[in-house]
Amino acid sequence: MSTTELGPAFFLAVVVILVTCRLTALALRGLGQPPVVGEMVAGVLLGPSLLGLVAPGVEEELFPDALRPVLFVAGQIGLVVFMFQAGYELRADRLRPVARAAGVISAAGMVVPLALGSGLAWAVHRSVDVLPGDAPVPVSCLFVGVALAITAFPMLARIITERGLTGSRFGSISLAAGAVDDAVAWVLLAGVLSLSQGSAGPFAKAVAGTLGLFLMLALLLRAREPIARRLERLAPERALLLVVLTLFLAAWYTDTIGLYAVFGAFSLGVVFPRCAAVDRAVGAIAPAGQIVFLPLFFTYSGLNTDFGLLTGPALLLVTAACVAAAVLGKFGACWLAARAVGEERGVALRVGTLMNARGLMQLIAINVGLSAGIVTQRMFSMLVVVALVTTLMATPVLSLWDRRDRTARPPAADAREPLQELAPKAAETGP
Repeated sequence: MSTTELGPAFFLAVVVILVTCRLTALALRGLGQPPVVGEMVAGVLLGPSLLGLVAPGVEEELFPDALRPVLFVAGQIGLVVFMFQAGYELRADRLRPVARAAGVISAAGMVVPLALGSGLAWAVHRSVDVLPGDAPVPVSCLFVGVALAITAFPMLARIITERGLTGSRFGSISLAAGAVDDAVAWVLLAGVLSLSQGSAGPFAKAVAGTLGLFLMLALLLRAREPIARRLERLAPERALLLVVLTLFLAAWYTDTIGLYAVFGAFSLGVVFPRCAAVDRAVGAIAPAGQIVFLPLFFTYSGLNTDFGLLTGPALLLVTAACVAAAVLGKFGACWLAARAVGEERGVALRVGTLMNARGLMQLIAINVGLSAGIVTQRMFSMLVVVALVTTLMATPVLSLWDRRDRTARPPAADAREPLQELAPKAAETGP
């Protein structure tokens, strides 16, 4: 496909994706699912699992191989803009009161699913063809464990934002723990890739780059008041350009060191100078990023998913075991860890529910593993099922906890009051 042919193909693909995302979101709204889940499901519907199955010629015409990298890059724009906005709205002072709890929960949410996933892959690899024969078995098993340990940080942030939970205690804990979880998971993923390649280069690069990122963020945090005063004196278009340049530079840096662009975008948003000029800049770029570009990202990985490979009782049983290990390892471990550090039951249940969602971050990771030859196409599809199930269950389960709180209170109580009261109670028993 020539360069001139890519333009029309891109515009048509964007129209199809946005319409499909909107229709899927409307269909899932009755089930209590947020629009982000509709975008995720729409990608699967447009891929080989449905459209490619019933009309393979249409799928190939709409999404030729040459177009997919363009969709990926365009989706990255929406993703980094959204994550920057989420970080900018979070405020670092909201994380300090939950730092200890988030650290313990993050550790539990990494170690337990990593052990369960690795152990499950080791237990079944001799009887079911889920691991590649030309890759070291321990490396493939570790990769499965890392994939189950990932939390869908962009998905988590969007669910929290869409439900208005950013200021709640469990929302702040989940965002902090999810950010740490995914940062550590990507460092571990770099380590697994290093083992598969017989080189320590990617792992060392990720660790050193992360330390460098923390140093740069600390310097920006110390200087953000003088920077804010300078930004206020700039013309609006210059302030907007400066924000975009800084955001893309942070995304480039974290992508380059192997941590993925979302961490640079989110962490930059947390420490970025607060002023009216930046508020206007974020307000200018956020709508187009969320409405137009972000659905392209949530659709991209679905185009590479084929559920037709999961046939036979053995494969279905292993798939169910992967889902069970994922839920037990993430929801169960995070819930127990939250209770162990003194969080109230409602906070602990909601933190575990949010941390359990995998979403597109897991899909991105398993795409990396597939391209590196660490997992087979079958295991890839199994892990896609894990991502879908754990993400689809997040919103209904959150609603379940809300209903349980309402039934436990007097009828006159406001429906959102239980969520608001969790914060002071948890603060009394927490750190």
